Amino acid sequence: MEYSYEISDPQVLRVVAHPLRVRLLGLLRADGPATASELGRRTGESSGSTSYHLRELFKYGFIEEDADRHDGRQRRWRARHRYTSWNSRELSGTAEGREALRIMRLRQVDELAHAVQEFDESDWEPGWVEVAGMSDHLHELPPAALGEFMARAGEVLAELAARHAGDPDARQVHLWIGGFPRRPEERA
Repeated sequence: MEYSYEISDPQVLRVVAHPLRVRLLGLLRADGPATASELGRRTGESSGSTSYHLRELFKYGFIEEDADRHDGRQRRWRARHRYTSWNSRELSGTAEGREALRIMRLRQVDELAHAVQEFDESDWEPGWVEVAGMSDHLHELPPAALGEFMARAGEVLAELAARHAGDPDARQVHLWIGGFPRRPEERA
């Protein structure tokens, strides 16, 4: 699997920003290859609907057929990339790009809300309950410092994932890193 799919076309970003498509891609990345029928059961959608959206993801290069696990009757699909990324500055140069960015940010917030709603402390050992959660911070930073924070956070996560690969206590963990400037009139 390649590391990242760099998007520079707002139309391609809109393709993956579709609610079901982004969910299907997320499932393929998190859980591995699956058929349209399997994904339909997981999402509560018909296999016809998931099949259509999988073909769209394939058409734009997000997924591929899993030739290693082909069963002859149904196509198995797998994600081609671990992450999807884009340059917000480049995409924000057009109204279409700004709209695609807005839609994608809202999809990310939806996923965050879903993860928070699904987390039930009674399902987890005390060690997980103690460290799971969210925090928010408000600091004054210039754009370069926010960019450095984002880059360093990614580096720290990659280093931790590599260091703890194969740990029997390791689980997939939802992580979101975001930073947005406040308008001056929003100040308390």
